[in-house]
Amino acid sequence: MQSTPEKLLEKHPQLTHSEMMKVVSHVQRRVDDMILNTLMIEGCDVPFKYKRSRQYRDLRGQRVNLTYYPDTEIVAGLEFEIMRVVRVKVA
Repeated sequence: MQSTPEKLLEKHPQLTHSEMMKVVSHVQRRVDDMILNTLMIEGCDVPFKYKRSRQYRDLRGQRVNLTYYPDTEIVAGLEFEIMRVVRVKVA
C-alpha cells in the first residue's frame, strides 16, 4: 500500500513536500548492504539523501516530487545540514 504525501504530512507535521524539483546530480554508492542515494536539487545547496535496497535508475535531469525532513550529519567532527527523503517520485 503506497502512501500519499497528504497522509504522510498529516501524520508527521515535520515533513515537507515539494513538487517538480529538478535533479542536478544523483550519486549512488554502496553502504553495507544498502545503496545510499544523494540528490542535489537545482537552486538548493543542501543534499537530499535516502537509502534503497537496490540500485535505482539515474535521476539526473528529471523532475521529482520529494517528501523530506531536515536533519544534520556529522562528518569528521563537522556538522552538515542534509534533507532525509521519505518519499521520492518521478514527476
